[in-house]
Amino acid sequence: MTQLQLKTLTPDECDKLLSYLQHPQDPQWHPKVHHRNYTMALLMLDAGCRVGELVQLEQDQLYYHDAPVTSLTILNHQAKNKHERTIPISDRLNVAIDKMYRQWWNKDTALGARAAFYANHCQHPLSIRQVQYIITNAGEISLHRDIHPHLLRHTFATRLMRNAPLPVVQELLGHKNLSSTQIYTHPNDEDRKKAIDSMNEKK
Repeated sequence: MTQLQLKTLTPDECDKLLSYLQHPQDPQWHPKVHHRNYTMALLMLDAGCRVGELVQLEQDQLYYHDAPVTSLTILNHQAKNKHERTIPISDRLNVAIDKMYRQWWNKDTALGARAAFYANHCQHPLSIRQVQYIITNAGEISLHRDIHPHLLRHTFATRLMRNAPLPVVQELLGHKNLSSTQIYTHPNDEDRKKAIDSMNEKK
């Protein structure tokens, strides 16, 4: 049986994508829009958010009691498999969330639920298709390749697998079954290259 080969972004590609999202060569929108797009990408790359979860996030899940949260909880009704999970926030994501508050959220006065990511009003979050377009378009320009939001989650999972035990990866990804997580145990091109390179290193 042929094993599923997951495609991921290399560290260099991640840097190029994030850099473009923050500082596009031909800016089309206000700088705060670029920061919103950058923060969404970070939530997929550093927290493993699915795009369907991302568009459901509310502001107080990311910024609470006058500070960025230290961990993000994806609630049951937001998760694809209705399985709640909590993911620690990385340092760069913490900085990005704080800037989101200053550029976007501190001006919101709407009552009730307030979407974290929107275009014009916090009661109308971005759609999955809108986020897909943002990421795909950024990938075409910065990486010259076709990418999609789930590729960022794959990249997060693959990086985790190199640094954490399988049960921890399973929990952070929100997989109910270990078999869903085990697809990330298979080596990719980067793993194979590192294996060969290590043979050429001087002892």
